[in-house]
Order: sequence, then C-alpha cells, then structure tokens
Amino acid sequence: MRVTTMARPAAAVLLAAATLFTTAGAATAASPSPAVSGGEDGAPTEAGTTFRTATPVKQGQKATASASTGDYLYWQFPAGAGQRATAEATVQLPEAATRHGGATWQLDVFDGLRRRQACASGEPTKRALRQDTTVKVTCTLRTVRPWADRWANDPLPGAYYVRLTVSDVPDQDLGLPVKAELRADAEDAGGAHAEGGEVAPLHAAAVAEPESGWNGGWWSARWAWTVGGAVLGALAAIGGYKLTRHPHRAARQQ
Repeated sequence: MRVTTMARPAAAVLLAAATLFTTAGAATAASPSPAVSGGEDGAPTEAGTTFRTATPVKQGQKATASASTGDYLYWQFPAGAGQRATAEATVQLPEAATRHGGATWQLDVFDGLRRRQACASGEPTKRALRQDTTVKVTCTLRTVRPWADRWANDPLPGAYYVRLTVSDVPDQDLGLPVKAELRADAEDAGGAHAEGGEVAPLHAAAVAEPESGWNGGWWSARWAWTVGGAVLGALAAIGGYKLTRHPHRAARQQ
C-alpha cells in the first residue's frame, strides 16, 4: 500500500507533463507560418493580388510571378531602422506583335500601416513603348527611422508592401501574359542617419526579421564618435594634469 500511495503522485506529475507537451505541440501545429509557393532555391514564384495576400520576400531575394496585363501584384519585404531599402521590378512584356500600344508601369511602396512612401530616388513610373521587350521600375525609400511622431509619415521598421500596376494601356492588351521579377535590397545608411530610439515593427508577422534586427545593430557611427571623443577627452585631461603638475615639482626641488 505504501508503494502504491507514493506512486500515485509521481504518475500524476508524469501525466500532467505529458499533457502539457502534447498541448504545446498541438498549439504550435495549429498556427503554421504562411505557405508560399517557391522555386528550387526557395524564392517565391507567385505574387499576391491585395495587401492581405502580399507574398513575403526576404532581403536580397528575387521573386518571380506570372500574371496578366492589368493585374495588381503585391509583395512584402522587411526593413529595419537605419536601413535604406530599394525595390526593383522588371516586367517581361508580351510580344510586340500582340500589343496595340504602349503602357505605363508603376511601382508603389507602402509601410506596415499601408501609407504610401515617397521614393527618395529611382524611377517608380516608366512608359514602355510597343516595341520594348522589358521595362524596369525602381524605388529607393528614405532611411528607416527607429521612431517618429504620430503625425509624421516617416518610414518605420517593419514590413513594406510593394505594388506593381499598369495604366494607360489599350483595352485590347488587357489580359496579355506578362512575367514579373521583384528584388528588394536594403543597405545600412549609418553615419549621420544613425539615431537612438526603438519602436515595435509594423505588421512584421509574415516577413523575416533583418539580420541586423528591427531596430538596427547596437554599434553605429554615433558610438564610434562617442567613444573616440571620450578617449580624446581623457588624454587631454591627463596631459593637462602633467603640464600643470611638473612646475610645482621643480619649485620644491629648488
């Protein structure tokens, strides 16, 4: 009876532990990450048609998609504080013999709050002539800030949406097949663009966190200037102390 009494609490503990791990495993399996069709290298081969279905793309990864002229194509990529992001889309146009005129292609970039972000450089809108085989549109955003005022439209850390559209196209050309490639890169602006602050990334659940983190790495040019200034200040203090101390030693020796 004594052995049985001691075994019961132990069995209860083991049963509770087994239930806990089983529940955790089931919870993990119940919330899988979004599935995206990809090629052999894992790069996406489809694009979304709305903000909600935007296809996630990693920094430096080339995504492709087959679509029809007139479709709205959406992707999303991550960008952290201190980074300057560039989105570039190349469209392979239908054969010239099947087209009835030119078309204007446009690349728009939105932040996690779906606010359209201005392009600091690049050519986000371009007219493709009837004889052209490809057209390329690019947009380089302003440097992502770690924080901003509520009224400001500054780019903040998190997901960024890319929308590729066509306009001013002959009605007869709508529906013709096209192939699109998108690449989103981000470089560390650093230097004068480094600043303190931290904010939760905007709508970042579906995209991978940048290697330097959402709020940038801990080291920046500001740290270099701060440490360098402190070292120079310490050396100047030591030098001044020695210069002011030596004359008194000489006077006492005399």
